[in-house]
Amino acid sequence: MRARLRGFGRTLKTPLRAWRSPRARWPRRIAVALAVLLVVPLVTAAVSLRINYTGDIEDGTRTRGRDAIWLGHAWVDGRKKDADLDAFAERIRGTGIRDLYVHAGPLEHDGTLPAARYPRARWLIDAVHRTIPGVRVHAWLGDELATEGPEGLRLERTASRAAVVRSAKQILDAGFDGVHFDLEPLHSGDRDYLSLLDDLRVLTRARDVPLSVAAHQIDPLPALHSVAGALTGHPKWWSQAFFAEVARRVDQIAVMSYDTAMPLESLYGGYVAQQTTLALEVTPRDTDLLMGLPFYYEEDMSHHGHAETVAAAVRGTRLGLGRTDRDRERFGVAIYVDFAAREGDWTAYREGWGCVTAGC
Repeated sequence: MRARLRGFGRTLKTPLRAWRSPRARWPRRIAVALAVLLVVPLVTAAVSLRINYTGDIEDGTRTRGRDAIWLGHAWVDGRKKDADLDAFAERIRGTGIRDLYVHAGPLEHDGTLPAARYPRARWLIDAVHRTIPGVRVHAWLGDELATEGPEGLRLERTASRAAVVRSAKQILDAGFDGVHFDLEPLHSGDRDYLSLLDDLRVLTRARDVPLSVAAHQIDPLPALHSVAGALTGHPKWWSQAFFAEVARRVDQIAVMSYDTAMPLESLYGGYVAQQTTLALEVTPRDTDLLMGLPFYYEEDMSHHGHAETVAAAVRGTRLGLGRTDRDRERFGVAIYVDFAAREGDWTAYREGWGCVTAGC
């Protein structure tokens, strides 16, 4: 028995002595240091966002009548009828919604657009102009980019960019009041995308119609897109400088300020306030800047529906606007998306931001 105990004692003491040795302590110190390096910035960022969500909302930070909404494909493929449009017109009457981004794509991976994808476009355009005067109907075009996988649209190909421009011409010939692009995932610094926007702007200016784009969020921390790209292969954010380059080339830029992974409503609202400030700082005054509102509910790693609420997004938008450029005229919100919206989303929009007439 003693021999066994002595043997057990030696076995037990060996790892203890090894753990206490200087050589064994280094991995532990490294692990602690890494934990600190990861946790401290996250905690600091969370506190900063929570503080960013506090404070009084400035007077005058409400709709300027330049809001937009993304509408699903059902509006141009035959599923929607006159009664649907009448109901929608009543829904937005008295609000600041001026622009409709109607899904008319997607583009093919070579940049072309089959006309069969929007057979009822002419009906919708004429009906909107008749039923909701002053509201513009934009064709929402997009595609997956081959930036993070083998399949998708390749903007580095001159022929593909030329095809996208021809598709924009085709959609304007169909009678749309403008064209709106959402190409994802679009990495910060993509010069081919900027070249495409330059070519599209020549077309839209010649037609005297607006060019608009959906934009990624801006780095909440310096160079975060580079860090995310190196660690995950998905940069997600744009640098503020790249956002500015895009904004200078378009008439409208709508920030997709949702799918943020924020776990709390206060953190999400503070994040939207920060994004609003970052975007306002670099968007030209002759470009419409729109902040996205999440009119949908999901629960996954990138979007927590209980946190990403319309009320929080509206409050964050108003806080950022009031702190940064309260009198900016060319500013609004963009609603995503009509077919997933709930009554509470519309109420939060109208009460917090969107009424231009009494009782809307």
